[in-house]
Amino acid sequence: MALLKDKVALITGGGSGIGRATALIFAREGARLVLADLNRQGAEETAAMAEKAGAQAIAIQCDVLKAAAVEDLVNQTIKQFGRLDCAFNNAGVAGDLARTAESTEECWDFVVGIDLKAVWLCMKYEIAQMLKQKSGAIVNTASIAGLGANPLGIAYCASKHGVLGLTRTAAVEYARIPIRVNAVCPGVTQTPMVDAGIAKRPKMRQTFEKIHPMGRLGRPEEIGEAVAWLSSDAASFVTGIPLPVDGGFTAI
Repeated sequence: MALLKDKVALITGGGSGIGRATALIFAREGARLVLADLNRQGAEETAAMAEKAGAQAIAIQCDVLKAAAVEDLVNQTIKQFGRLDCAFNNAGVAGDLARTAESTEECWDFVVGIDLKAVWLCMKYEIAQMLKQKSGAIVNTASIAGLGANPLGIAYCASKHGVLGLTRTAAVEYARIPIRVNAVCPGVTQTPMVDAGIAKRPKMRQTFEKIHPMGRLGRPEEIGEAVAWLSSDAASFVTGIPLPVDGGFTAI
């Protein structure tokens, strides 16, 4: 039986990278999909790919930094499919590489806004709907940077630590409903965001490969498989965890 058969799933950052890969895995596993992204074209392309795989899917352009837009996103999900079973809060940015004293206020506000505030906004409106249903599963994208230091990325590191705080707090608050809330913590994964960074500093690829005991970058679909499991009833007694998918990085 498909892992997510007939589940309604909302994915932010669904237009590329980990969001797109996860959407296609959810499609394979029988979910009905709402794909949100600031990049409408990317979301529509992912929706078309999911439909080709046999899933029902819609694309919605959404600025996850705006509360009204996020509330409308959830409302549109309910209007289209009648409920919300799973949410993958995955929209994120990396920001500029700089040491703490050289990092700018603009970078801090941009990264913390999208990587932390937007996750809280999504959870706020997703949980409100899940409370009506008395069930639901949420997965937030954190990072290995949320489990330790991230030199040259203070805002990103702080945001991802914050995501784990949001995840654990909400998991405990709503455990008896039950609404499960977990986080996935990818290692360095070959996404458009990472590729853009490597294009500016080609030697970074070798560095990224070396820090993972498996000797390579992660693939988006490897993260997506973990998200699918956490979102499914197979993980029914799992809540409040940061799940590393990192090629052994956190084992060092």
